Amino acid sequence: MSDTRTRSVRGGRLAISRSRGALSGFLLILLGLWGAFIPFVGPYIDFAYTPDAPWTWTLGRGWLEVLPGAVTVLGGLLLLVSRNRATAILGGWLAVAAGAWFVVGRALAAPLALGNIGSPVAVTDAKRVVLELAYFSGLGAVVIFLAAVAVG
Repeated sequence: MSDTRTRSVRGGRLAISRSRGALSGFLLILLGLWGAFIPFVGPYIDFAYTPDAPWTWTLGRGWLEVLPGAVTVLGGLLLLVSRNRATAILGGWLAVAAGAWFVVGRALAAPLALGNIGSPVAVTDAKRVVLELAYFSGLGAVVIFLAAVAVG
């Protein structure tokens, strides 16, 4: 006996459920906001790179922290609200690129004349490591992981 009922496929082959990237999208938004705003609010709690004055704009902060943070937020928003696979993949790849920029951006900043991020305001090596992980390499690695999970 064969089933003769027809299934209605709404949205075609590119349609996906909203929950596919919702959690990753939400977490990417939070991480992007952290990456973009921590250089401006970190000095309030002695957690900063020089210049360690709150809300001080530098070229390095713009290119190496605000830009990848904003792109991560955009990628997370696309993942959060997407109803089709193409939009979700675009959001995921934007976040992957932003995470990669958090990781390698400082190495490319000098050759590309993108400004200097400064030096960590820390008296111990342990705090320098925590600053590096929270501002750049650790943050970028987590962003890349979450975006890769969303891309699948």
